Amino acid sequence: MNRKVLVADDSATIRMIVQASLAGAGWDVRLAADGAQALALAQAERPDLVITDWNMPVLDGPGLIAAFRADATLVDLPVLVLTTEGDEQVYAQARALGVQGWLGKPVEPDTLVAVVADFLP
Repeated sequence: MNRKVLVADDSATIRMIVQASLAGAGWDVRLAADGAQALALAQAERPDLVITDWNMPVLDGPGLIAAFRADATLVDLPVLVLTTEGDEQVYAQARALGVQGWLGKPVEPDTLVAVVADFLP
C-alpha cells in the first residue's frame, strides 16, 4: 500500500516540485492550494503525513494544524511545515501545535525525500 502525503501550499510551483520529488520516491501525493482544501482532503482521505506551508489564503498553516489537532480522527496526524518563515516566534507556535518537523524553502528534493522517509519508511 502506498503511503499518502498531503501537500498544502498556495504556490503551484512548490506543489509541483514537492509532488514530483515525493511521487518519484514512491509516495501517493495529494495537493491542496490552501488550508481549507487540505483540511477537506485530510478528512476525506486520511493521509499518512501532511506537508504544509505556514502562510496561505483561506486557512493558513497554523489554522490547518489547529483544525487537525481538534479533530479526533486527525489529532495524531504528523505534520511537516515547509515555509520561508524563520522567526523564533513562528517556530515556538509550530512546536506548540505539535508540528513534527520544519523545512525551509527552497528545499532540495533529496532533503525533502530524506525527511519524509523518516516519517514514512
